[in-house]
Amino acid sequence: MSRIKEKFNELKTKKEKALVSYIMAGYPSENATLSAVRGLVRGGADIIELGFPFSDPIADGPTIQKASTGSLNNGIKIAKFFKLVKKIRNETNIPLILMTYTNILYKQGYQKFIKNAKNAGIDGLILPDMAIEEAKNYLSAAKSQKMDTVFLVSPNTQKDRLLKIAKATSGFLYMVAVFGTTGVQTKIHQYTIDALKSTKRSVKSIPVGVGFGISSENDVKKYVSVGADAVIVGSANIKIMENTPISKLEKEIFSFTKKLKSKTR
Repeated sequence: MSRIKEKFNELKTKKEKALVSYIMAGYPSENATLSAVRGLVRGGADIIELGFPFSDPIADGPTIQKASTGSLNNGIKIAKFFKLVKKIRNETNIPLILMTYTNILYKQGYQKFIKNAKNAGIDGLILPDMAIEEAKNYLSAAKSQKMDTVFLVSPNTQKDRLLKIAKATSGFLYMVAVFGTTGVQTKIHQYTIDALKSTKRSVKSIPVGVGFGISSENDVKKYVSVGADAVIVGSANIKIMENTPISKLEKEIFSFTKKLKSKTR
């Protein structure tokens, strides 16, 4: 059983939902990444999503695009990323999910990349631009390495396609909360709540997480109250990392994460 599945089973017995926290690896520095991870773990994050930078991050808004560019400028390459993951894995057993884009894996070869990711300590993958119709080789390579594959659906995904995507998904199904890119939003839309409830009714064999635009305790509380099994917070973490001296970063991330986690219980 994967660390991700074990985590959801553990939370279910505690009657808690999962807090999934995203940060961009190598931004604003490698040391900042490690400090942020320590703050996330201490604050109670259940799963950490590590971004690997890509030159054209189509699913990401300005905050994460900026972080991606910064990480690339800092020289984060695949080998360096995996070394960073190993450092994190030496400190914690928390489930780690890598979020990047399909071309990164395709260029190196799905089998090779996923094997190296698994050996480094990655438990799951999120590829926002991986179409289910083109995922056969990717899924085969992931299955051979016992790597979870987290796919995305949106509020307007039709039921037949939703079920097809859910069947290929392991770990949890990622429901995008808004029509658009990642980033801090100002309100929770009724269409998102309706879509979440509908998705939960249709998909009963796997947890459903909600991400994009979640940035506050109230956001977390609301999504948990309407049935989300997990809430994913990203851009808000990046903003803290941008605006906090590294000497205070672990404490700031810890405090923010602790507040968010309290609303998942």
